[in-house]
Amino acid sequence: MAATVTGGGRAPVGTLELRELECFLVLAEELHFGRTGERLYVSQGRVSQLIRALEHRIGARLVDRTSRRVRLTPLGEDFLRELRPAYTALRATVDNARAAALGDSGPLRIGFQGSVGYGFTELIGEFEERHPGCETRITEVPLSDPFGPLHRGEVDTAVVLLPVREPGLVLGPVFSRHPRHLAVSRKHPLAARSVLDAEDLADTRLVGVSGPAPDYWREEQAPTRTPSGAPVARGGPQAATLQEGLSLVAANRGTMLLCHPTAEYHHRQDIAHVPVSGLPDSALGLVWHAARENARVRAFAEAVATALPRLTR
Repeated sequence: MAATVTGGGRAPVGTLELRELECFLVLAEELHFGRTGERLYVSQGRVSQLIRALEHRIGARLVDRTSRRVRLTPLGEDFLRELRPAYTALRATVDNARAAALGDSGPLRIGFQGSVGYGFTELIGEFEERHPGCETRITEVPLSDPFGPLHRGEVDTAVVLLPVREPGLVLGPVFSRHPRHLAVSRKHPLAARSVLDAEDLADTRLVGVSGPAPDYWREEQAPTRTPSGAPVARGGPQAATLQEGLSLVAANRGTMLLCHPTAEYHHRQDIAHVPVSGLPDSALGLVWHAARENARVRAFAEAVATALPRLTR
């Protein structure tokens, strides 16, 4: 968010970024560039850049920084006293408007493939605390139809495995990029391995995805060829849901490629999760339909983007 600041009939001083003001306010509390960066989810270098930009716009130093301490200059102290109430009032105005928009729009329906993991349980709680007028409802998105609920308006937004190449759908924050894991029965010969190569997929039978999932998405989750072009055994079982697929794996009827968070979340005694090298990393993304984007969806996407550092762990 930016605002053009003018005063006293003078020429405009330029576009003032609210992010710079927010950074200055946090730095004034912490008096430490590293802790300020942690609170704002940015690097220490980015904090320095924002403060320098603000000082350039004002035309004088606001912060004295040495190797031992950080403190405000006298001008910085004066600026802080005048800025804090104005900034607080501005944020209250924006928050009140947003709360009114969210509260009048009904619940936010969030879809997940499988269980609500990936750090989202805590994130959803924080979102509801920040927007008490916006109720959230959790819906499972079937593995067999990852984008159908969005197209049909059954959910407002969803966390899905990438890729997403669907007309009308918007891909928002992308997170949790990790090497993939192969879920195998403890009885399977590959269960004893500590790591697999993508070419090892030629020696196993992957659980496929049933239902209307698009072909490009099916191929990503259960490839028909290894990177070198060797065919992966076909004719294996198919699953409509994640739990159905894991049950087939446990029964040693096939193996299943999983993203890292799913492999961590669904540990069971009868299944081994073995890392696979040589495949593109899996990733999760927040997706919504462009025609049904609203204030609730945008607010949740903003919350996810802000939480990316912990969602990518």
